[in-house]
Amino acid sequence: MYEKDLSVSLLVDFYGEILTEKQREVINLYYDEDLSLAEIAAEAKITRQGVRDSIKRGEATLHEMEEKLGLAARFSNQKTTVEKISRAAAKIQDINARFRYSGEIGELAAQIQQDAESLNE
Repeated sequence: MYEKDLSVSLLVDFYGEILTEKQREVINLYYDEDLSLAEIAAEAKITRQGVRDSIKRGEATLHEMEEKLGLAARFSNQKTTVEKISRAAAKIQDINARFRYSGEIGELAAQIQQDAESLNE
């Protein structure tokens, strides 16, 4: 048996519509519902090998799309950057509060932090 590439769930969020209905179904059952190949085969009324082949073809399609478009990687990078911005704004607020530099600086840092957090929702 092979290790599950849990990034596939994220790729399905971005590119799942290009998969066949059967591929989406078995990938969802395998990754999101954590069913075994045998359990999926019984539910989908296909062979265990058919399930495995469908998952492998779907994974290949998803990885190919990510290689070409890079949407999931870009999303992940943006999320990381927004988290850094939020932490930096919190640090600015803390420094400003400790040294009582400016109410305006504190308000602007709070607004930046709030906006960054809303982007990550």
